[in-house]
Amino acid sequence: MPKKEIISTDKVTAGTAPLSQATRLGNLVFVAGNTGRHPTNGETGKGIKEQTQYALERISLILDAAGSSMDNVLTNTCYVTNRDDLPGFNEVYAQFFPKDHPARTTVVVNFGDPNNLVEVTSTAYISD
Repeated sequence: MPKKEIISTDKVTAGTAPLSQATRLGNLVFVAGNTGRHPTNGETGKGIKEQTQYALERISLILDAAGSSMDNVLTNTCYVTNRDDLPGFNEVYAQFFPKDHPARTTVVVNFGDPNNLVEVTSTAYISD
């Protein structure tokens, strides 16, 4: 039976919440939700496009630390705070997933923090 492994990288600023950046079980990687904060300095991006860029860059760095990549993402769950931001979100999202798109769910939510516009969580696999 495979054991759960905690995935962590210092290439992404850590938050203060009690969670792992990702966990691995077998060849699957489960990446925690990443918001629109810059991967290294933690500053919140300006607008939906920059925040989406930052969130997906963070996920890419975490997947790299796990031995995976954005090409191996199976599914994303995406949260945005404003339905009107979906075109900008989709524009940046498509740059990270230009073909063979992962399965995706996108939900409009209220984070309670007006500065937080997006959060994305991913599941990926590690190639043999």
